[in-house]
Amino acid sequence: MRIPMIFPGQASQFVGMGADLYPAAPDARLRIDEAEERLDFPLKRLCFDGPIEKLTETRYAQPAILVMSLVAYDWLAAREVEPSVTAGHSLGEYSALVAAGVLSFEDALDLVALRGRLMFESGEKIPGTMAAIIGLEGERIESCCEDASQGEIVQLANLNSPEQMVISGAVPAVERAMAACEAAGAKKVVRLNVSGAFHSKLMATAAEELGEKLSSTEFSKARTPVIPNVTAEATRDGGLLRELLIAQLTRPVLWVDSMRALRSLDASPALEVGPGKVLTGLMRRIDREAKVHPAGSLEALEAWLGSEQGKEAGA
Repeated sequence: MRIPMIFPGQASQFVGMGADLYPAAPDARLRIDEAEERLDFPLKRLCFDGPIEKLTETRYAQPAILVMSLVAYDWLAAREVEPSVTAGHSLGEYSALVAAGVLSFEDALDLVALRGRLMFESGEKIPGTMAAIIGLEGERIESCCEDASQGEIVQLANLNSPEQMVISGAVPAVERAMAACEAAGAKKVVRLNVSGAFHSKLMATAAEELGEKLSSTEFSKARTPVIPNVTAEATRDGGLLRELLIAQLTRPVLWVDSMRALRSLDASPALEVGPGKVLTGLMRRIDREAKVHPAGSLEALEAWLGSEQGKEAGA
């Protein structure tokens, strides 16, 4: 059976993720143990027991979410459930590429471990921040950012839903843009607890270093369409997908357009494959008719398997 699959990004992590799948599925144990051997931190202890403060750090959160997303994907693949189309939010794009056969698990893990470290270090060297803007249209937010920049970087970073967008950049510029958005009529403005200005030009050095690693990594032609964050246009071209991963660090995540593109290819209920329910909530705000089933825990996976769609998959 083939169905749309979307994969979560950073901020979906929680203490206990993967802990139910690890003892229940031999493939999960192998995947998690293999990942821990390749990483320089105790993956199982951090994911299963925390503390959340450490798990939330970009350098740890990114590889941890990738691994736990792909453990859930393995559970589905073992039951002959494969993607008809894939997309991933920021970090989640790497999981989507593995599911589509573009990247090997090992290469994706190495890339994401490097990506998380570079983004963490970039935030330490060049302080930046992000803020969620709710209830203000994108053009108004861009205008506020332009007025607030005053020679510093602040820009749209995530177009998560028609009502929720995120800006990113230098701390003073983001603070000025937050005030401008409030004055322009935003319903809510919230500074995010992040370690850097992700998806902004402040990530240029990290993008350059990551690009060197990406250029030496094998990217295969996708078995199924992949919708990249940067263009929101489906492709199977491995070379293009590589280039877009480099651009992704400094350019906005076009999630609204990505989900509309996904729905145009396959409007059947999708699975959010990985920790949490963030993307499920965003999809409700993008398209009220769209259905997404969380599929990141053993309980959620078994609940989906017992649903009408899941029963069809197991028939």
